[in-house]
Amino acid sequence: MTSRIATKSAAETQKIARILAGELKPHAHGAVVVALEGDLGAGKTTFTQGFARALGIKENVLSPTFVLMKIYDLKQEARSKKQGFKYLVHIDCYRIHNPKDILHLGMKDILKDRDAIVLIEWADRIKKILPRDTIRIRFAHGAKQHERRMRIEAVA
Repeated sequence: MTSRIATKSAAETQKIARILAGELKPHAHGAVVVALEGDLGAGKTTFTQGFARALGIKENVLSPTFVLMKIYDLKQEARSKKQGFKYLVHIDCYRIHNPKDILHLGMKDILKDRDAIVLIEWADRIKKILPRDTIRIRFAHGAKQHERRMRIEAVA
């Protein structure tokens, strides 16, 4: 299934993220993985901020470009408990050049964790190791400054 969505502002992009976050449920076989792809400044982090907010994360969410990964504990968040997720794992693969490099950070275990929802910025750099049922979102700049286009692909 593929959906195409256009937004006119960061707030609209975050709204789409909140809607998606509210719809996702844990998988029996491993983490729910959302792959975010697109050029620099195309909306990946903005989307992630809205997504995290929908899961009850109140702290400021920034791309973990230099640390590569940030794990948010959702155990105490009422909304997330209702959905069943215990962790949001936010990964930024901008500095990854070989998919094997991310495996050293425990990526195999993260992908097997049924309690985790994983958002990966620059996911195209590690697509060879992502699960087949990964939700892929491709971001592109729109015609105007704050416009963004999203193509969401999910295995039905």
